Amino acid sequence: MNMLRKVKYLLISFLVIAPCVSLSGSYTGQEFKKPFGLMVEFIREPENTLILDSEPEFSWIIPAEAISQKGYQVIVSSRREFIDSNNGDVWNSGLVISENSSGVSYGGAALTENRKYFWKVRIQDRSGRLTEYSEVQIFRTGRFGDVITTPNVFQVEWINPVSVKKTADGNTLFDFGKDAFGTIQLTYKTEKTDTLIISLGEKLLNGKLDRNPGGTIRYAETKLAVKPGQQNYILKLQPDKRNTTGAAVLLPDSLGVVIPFRYAEIKNADKQISKEDIKQVALFHYFDEKESMFSSSDTILNQIWDLCKYSMKATSFTGIYIDGDRERIAYEADAYINQLGHYSVDREYAMAKRTIEHFMSNPTWPTEWLLHTAMMAYQDYLYTGDTEILEKYYTQLKNKSLFELAREDGLISSQIRSVNGAYMKKLGFRDTSNRIRDIVDWPPAQKDTGWKLATAEGERDGHVMLPINTVVNCLFYNNMKIMAEIAGVLNNHDDQRYFENMAAKVRTAINTKLIDPEKGIYIDGEGSKHSSIHSNMMALAFGLVPEGNKTRVVDFVKSRGMACSVYGAQFLMEGLYLAGEGQYALDLMRSTGDRSWWNMIRSGSTITLEAWDMKFKPNSDWNHAWGAAPANIIPRYLWGIKPKAAGFTEVSVTPQMGNLTFSKIEIPTIRGQIIGEYNVVNEKLKTYLIELPANMKGVFSVGLTESETIFMNGKKVKSSANSLLLNPGVNRIEIRALKSKS
Repeated sequence: MNMLRKVKYLLISFLVIAPCVSLSGSYTGQEFKKPFGLMVEFIREPENTLILDSEPEFSWIIPAEAISQKGYQVIVSSRREFIDSNNGDVWNSGLVISENSSGVSYGGAALTENRKYFWKVRIQDRSGRLTEYSEVQIFRTGRFGDVITTPNVFQVEWINPVSVKKTADGNTLFDFGKDAFGTIQLTYKTEKTDTLIISLGEKLLNGKLDRNPGGTIRYAETKLAVKPGQQNYILKLQPDKRNTTGAAVLLPDSLGVVIPFRYAEIKNADKQISKEDIKQVALFHYFDEKESMFSSSDTILNQIWDLCKYSMKATSFTGIYIDGDRERIAYEADAYINQLGHYSVDREYAMAKRTIEHFMSNPTWPTEWLLHTAMMAYQDYLYTGDTEILEKYYTQLKNKSLFELAREDGLISSQIRSVNGAYMKKLGFRDTSNRIRDIVDWPPAQKDTGWKLATAEGERDGHVMLPINTVVNCLFYNNMKIMAEIAGVLNNHDDQRYFENMAAKVRTAINTKLIDPEKGIYIDGEGSKHSSIHSNMMALAFGLVPEGNKTRVVDFVKSRGMACSVYGAQFLMEGLYLAGEGQYALDLMRSTGDRSWWNMIRSGSTITLEAWDMKFKPNSDWNHAWGAAPANIIPRYLWGIKPKAAGFTEVSVTPQMGNLTFSKIEIPTIRGQIIGEYNVVNEKLKTYLIELPANMKGVFSVGLTESETIFMNGKKVKSSANSLLLNPGVNRIEIRALKSKS
């Protein structure tokens, strides 16, 4: 990875085919390109970690010149001299006729634990020509156990301040530009033994660190003893019991204690401390900022993208998707939004896989959160094409879909007698005295809980909590659809039919029993007379709304504005875009009100907040990735770039640009980057340029007015065509507004 800042990584049947011969020839001279972007277990630099799967998967990116892959050959060797001479003494796959370039399972002799291996790959293109082998990649095995996912490496960056100034009381204030989890490294030479007072924090007040920032916004003061003969110091911080014990995701002891901070203030220094003398020692997991970019004609939207993208990097520090610094606990709903955002900004899949495995034995209490587990596993499958998690945890995923709670009409409730200790154990809870409870959104209103830190209104839009809950059942419907697809992928056709029937049954029940027949909108639950934005936006997001009701549901949702939390905003945005309301969704996304992502930037944070504003959740933190929905909404819905088939063998591109006049995007996939550019040239011409990596096909569709005609690579497309086929390489699309006949 090419970084401007100093980076350090922590954590430490035999057949040979002639080098480049095929009946159809081989690459020569300037035409030649090699496979690149190699990964083992979806790790890009596997030499720096330990592969924990005894049968790892291999992935690579196909050179653009190959266009598509017809076959591949992987060789794995035990020694450098063997791999250099194409001697796959551990495994030589031979020439395998397959288009698959991701998640190719190891097929050689049993690997040895705690051993270094070497591998490379070459491919056969669509014309039958063989490339040369890729560069050699090294991977190391660890101890094989029950887990199938491998953690990526920790990444530490030493960051100098962007500014330094004196405060009114004579202290020195350093601004590192961005909030990050870490500590301080200081170079300080003194002639006497002394004590420096060093304060770290996320928020300023009147030009200096806010020592009482409120909520869970961080501030910490530490004494640092300095003495003659020593120049280099690492600030040792005190652990917070709240986020370093119990269910918290822990860091290795070797990394010490980290807190999130952007600013450092130093008191008692008897000499000037320059920018070069102090560094923010920032802890992340492997992250490549070059893998994605977004820009548009809207400067506010651009800043929101930057905020949300950086939130993916900054909150990666534990290696598992966590809720934020207050608890550092993995929650399924937080993790789902984090997963989609992470996929959208970096070619990183290991963290999501590791988080999914974590949830198998570490579930959390909200009913809806459990229903995000299968959603996470399904997205892992869609984005990587890998079925390993689906295969190993199929029974657990079934259980966490809560299908056993369904009554005869298909609707479920968490408030039934069968939710007992035995059932909680099936869900993965160690403490079987726990019980699942509906959450809808967070925080709730004070009237719902009496919780002193909840605001009077909460974030549920007045949702009436009833045993048969519409939000829960919308998520349950989505789970039934997902489980039907997963069962089909695993060739479990009995289960597939069962879940398909359940999905149909639930859909019918929701649209007959949980809808107001006069208003045509969804009520909050069985017996309710109230309709919240949540009940309606969830129905939109999961495709439950009958065509005849769609206008009324959309109108109701739009009448409520952003009447949900930063978590709920994920599904609000999805529902609006899926209903064709891209302009309204864009307006919400770039709003400058107090319930907006812009308000997070205005507050001074560089990571997304836990809530829209502290007044909506007084104990909020300033480092919560569940608030970063635009990281995935911009590429997946504004640009409409989503996997159409597992592993991105096919992509769908369905943009809804609203009134943007320009946008450019680069997003990673398992098969390489997708690049898009959109321009409104004038009132009669809009252009799209979509560049797909090799070995990927696509479908492009966009809404047209009656006066518009679409051209693909200079050729007019039939007006009856609802979509255009995209090929690897550059696809040029023009939408022309033609003069009507008089």
